[in-house]
Amino acid sequence: MSELNHAEIRRYSRHLIMPEVGMAGQKKLKAASVLLVGTGGLGSPASMYLAAAGVGRIGLVDFDVVDESNLQRQIVHGQSTVGIKKVESARQRLLDINPHIQIDVYDTLLSSENALEIFKPYDIIADGTDNFPTRYLVNDACVLLGKPNVYASIFRFEGQLSVFDAESGPCYRCLYSEPPPPGLVPSCAEGGVLGILPGVVGVLQATEVVKLILGTGDSMVGRLMLFDALGMSFRELKLRKDPECSLCGEKRTVTELIDYQDFCGVPANDHDEVADEGTTEMEITATGLKERMQRNDLQLIDVRNPPEWEIGRIDGAQLIPLGELLDRKDEIAKSSEIVLYCKSGRRSLTALNRLKEAGFDDLKSLRGGILAWSAEVDPSIPRY
Repeated sequence: MSELNHAEIRRYSRHLIMPEVGMAGQKKLKAASVLLVGTGGLGSPASMYLAAAGVGRIGLVDFDVVDESNLQRQIVHGQSTVGIKKVESARQRLLDINPHIQIDVYDTLLSSENALEIFKPYDIIADGTDNFPTRYLVNDACVLLGKPNVYASIFRFEGQLSVFDAESGPCYRCLYSEPPPPGLVPSCAEGGVLGILPGVVGVLQATEVVKLILGTGDSMVGRLMLFDALGMSFRELKLRKDPECSLCGEKRTVTELIDYQDFCGVPANDHDEVADEGTTEMEITATGLKERMQRNDLQLIDVRNPPEWEIGRIDGAQLIPLGELLDRKDEIAKSSEIVLYCKSGRRSLTALNRLKEAGFDDLKSLRGGILAWSAEVDPSIPRY
C-alpha cells in the first residue's frame, strides 16, 4: 500500500486519529479502487464522499450530459457544467475536492459488450442506476467477476440499499429473479424524486463502500435497508441466497452476460425518452398532429400524472393517467381517432399497446410527447 505524504496526512487527520481507521486504514483507502455506475442522483454524493475519504482510484461510467433538470438532486454538477459530459463534470468536481486521487472516466453506455472489461480493474462496484436492464447487467457482471456490488435505488420519497456479494451472500437475482413487466414500475423521470433523497441514500451507499474497504463494521450483505423520507424511518429485511438462483445458485443457467434490454423489455437508460429511430406506423409527429387537429375530429389523451398536467398541456387534451387507463377506458370512444401523449413518448406507447389489447384500433402515439410539441408547435409550454 502506498505511503501517505504530509499533505495527505493533514487532509485525512480526522481519520487517522480514529482507531477504526488509523494510518493502516487510510492506506487501504488510498490503495482501493471503486467504480461508480452513474453520476446522477446517487452517484453524486457517493462519489464526492468517496473522493473526500481518500479512495485512491475512482471510476465513473455515464453517457449523459448535464441538464438543468439534473441540478435539483445531482449535486456533483452545477450550472457552470450544464451541457457538458457528466463524467467530465464530475471529474472536475472530484479533483477539486481531492487532487490526490485518480479519476477514470468512461463516457459510454454500459453494455454486455464492455461491462466486464470496464469492471475488471476495480475492487468494488457501486450501482447508482435507475433502470432494470443496467441493474441486472451490473449484478451479473459482478457475480461473474467475483466483485461486491454496493446497490442503491431511489424513487419519489423512498430508497433502498444493500450489498450483493455472491461469494458471501445473495445477489440481485436472488431478490428479483425476474424483472417487472414493462411499464409497471415508473422511472424517476416519470414519477419524480425528492431532491434530498439521493443525498441520504447515496451517502449510505458510500458508507458501505468505505466499510468494505476498511474491513470493519457489519456490511449490508444479506440485508436490504428500506428508507422512507416522509416517515423518516428505516426498515430492514433479511435476504437469503436463493439455491435456485439462475446466476449464483447450485444449478446456474446464466453463465455469461445477455441482452438485458430484451430480458427486461425496456431500454437501458435512465430517461423517459424514445430513441430517434424514425416515426413508426404507431406514431405521429408533433407537426403531423397539429395538421390533423385542424382538419379532423380526434380524441387527444394525456397519459401523464396530474402534477405534470399542471406544468403544461396540449389544448383540447383529456387527462387519463397511464395507471388509470384501463379502468377509465369507457371514457375513450372506439369510433374516433385516438392520439395519446406523455412527456416524451415512452408511456404513450405503453398506453397504446394496452388499449390495443383492450380492443381499440385507431390509435397513435405522439412521438417525442409534449416535449416535441413544445419544441415544434407551441413553445409557450414549459419543458421539464
